[in-house]
Amino acid sequence: MLGTGNALVTECYNTCFILSDEGRNFLVDAGGGNGILHQIKHAGFSFNDIHDVFISHSHLDHILGAVWIVRSSAQMMSHEQYDGDMNIYSHDEVIALIDDLAKKLLLPYQYNYVGKRIHLITVDKNETRNIIGHDVSFFDINSPRTKQFGFTFYYDGGKRLVFCGDESLKTSCECYVEGCDWLLHEAFCLYEDAEIFKPYEKFHSTVKDSCELAQRLGVKNLLLYHTEDSDLPNRKKRYTDEGKFYYSGNIFVPYDLETVII
Repeated sequence: MLGTGNALVTECYNTCFILSDEGRNFLVDAGGGNGILHQIKHAGFSFNDIHDVFISHSHLDHILGAVWIVRSSAQMMSHEQYDGDMNIYSHDEVIALIDDLAKKLLLPYQYNYVGKRIHLITVDKNETRNIIGHDVSFFDINSPRTKQFGFTFYYDGGKRLVFCGDESLKTSCECYVEGCDWLLHEAFCLYEDAEIFKPYEKFHSTVKDSCELAQRLGVKNLLLYHTEDSDLPNRKKRYTDEGKFYYSGNIFVPYDLETVII
């Protein structure tokens, strides 16, 4: 987990993570700025370790770090310090926005690598791609705000990890989650703090909501992220304590830079 916080956190980084398998790495979202460079470094990776990136949607805390991914990759390529190509996947609106931002904000020699060694790849809903040796099937989370994709990551002969983006799972998407081995789902705050943080105004969930969902759909392992950071040192215990009343599976509430083995 490179980051575990929501858009406005100051005590941790915005939610993003790396799926890593046998030295191959898949970066999912990139946070809201060049803090992504710090997080990648302090997680023990370099840009040369990352060749595949997925950006779920165009909100600032997910997409702006992607511009730094493009810039850093291009800079390393220009100095012959980057092996291979960089692939950035998303739906059409995000891909167009990343391209536009890169064209307007980067130096011409940096942007020149886009389309040559930095590939901005549009994926459609229900499309499957092979990424880091695994099938990854994308789906539209049907956000009422901004077009956003999640995905199912297949591993170990048919096990499923499902990434739902940063909004509450919609009924129309429950078919992707039911019976999965891992569900990565946002939990904006504790249920007891809902009046303070008002998650429902932003189409987010509380810990209680996410855990009740996972219990009903038979999820084996639940990882909660995209949280507030008002009591970060005690977040893991407080969120886990609330969650276990509603969910009988394994609950994970990681900190930034914490590794979870699936």
